[in-house]
Amino acid sequence: EYIGMCRREIMDKFLRDRAISYGAEPITGLVTGIEVPAGHANSEEQYNIKYQAFEAGKSAGTASEMKVDLIIGADGANSRVAKAMDAGEYNFAIAFQERIKITEEQMSFYEEMAEMYVGDDVSPDFYGWVFPKYDHVGVGTGTVVNRPAIKQYQKAIRERAGDKIAGGKIIKVEAHPIPEHYRPRRVQGRMALVGDAAGYVTKCSGEGIYFAAKSGRMAAEAIVKLMEGGKRLPTQEEIERTYIADYDKLYGPTYTVLDILQKVFYSNNGAREAFVELCNSKYVQQVTFDSYLYKKVQGNNPLDDIKLLGETIGCLIKGYSIAKPDAVFSNPVESQKRL
Repeated sequence: EYIGMCRREIMDKFLRDRAISYGAEPITGLVTGIEVPAGHANSEEQYNIKYQAFEAGKSAGTASEMKVDLIIGADGANSRVAKAMDAGEYNFAIAFQERIKITEEQMSFYEEMAEMYVGDDVSPDFYGWVFPKYDHVGVGTGTVVNRPAIKQYQKAIRERAGDKIAGGKIIKVEAHPIPEHYRPRRVQGRMALVGDAAGYVTKCSGEGIYFAAKSGRMAAEAIVKLMEGGKRLPTQEEIERTYIADYDKLYGPTYTVLDILQKVFYSNNGAREAFVELCNSKYVQQVTFDSYLYKKVQGNNPLDDIKLLGETIGCLIKGYSIAKPDAVFSNPVESQKRL
């Protein structure tokens, strides 16, 4: 068993090609607007998607429109579908990553290794990372509470990685908003959100790709079943009762537990010291690995869980006693920004 590292440029193409092979019609373009009928929650009036269609050899797209019965918004944290359906706002983190090409000798260290760094130098509320990406590494960090300082934290994670990436060439720079919680409304009429557009990113790990794929499949399967072979259109209540209820039942506890863990262990240097010490526990390692691998909170041994609670309290007391004070920062205006 292992945890795979994903290169989106490879996986996304695979998914697109597979969808096309199953009969999907690809359209290369940019959505510029979605006209939502006033009574769409109680009628079968169609939605009108406006977009700029790409044409080879032209610098500007061609204005186009498409009438549709349903929309599943899988268009990321800055979702136009979410805005069109008034899905509400959410708080977000900024994740910053540099793809760095390092030597084969340096790369050999990461053949079976992914690194995670904690400390207020690399992030005041998340972690920094070095993840292998086949022939290079992804080096990055993220934060919610101090987004303006993201480049400062990125510099720090490069310094923490040190000689392991020294002399590497930056081949790509990426920065993305990461949702911190579900959208207030994930279904409106016959419009539904999945993935980052819906807010399906877990705390603690910051993982979203599995939940994006899973929620997309669950939404599609539920809607197809409700349509009874194209004989009818599903209602908002039916989509909420199937896709939304099933997803929340399956993964809701996972989001809740990881949210609590992030609040406890990523909030200050004392808690981070405790977190690092707890990671020496074989039980913690196994539960963490299994939970990440199977996407559900593991650990059903009551005796070990009770023992872990005592160890956690002890590590927190010790961590707070030895940790250096956290750096002070203030960004009262920017921190209120939402997507």
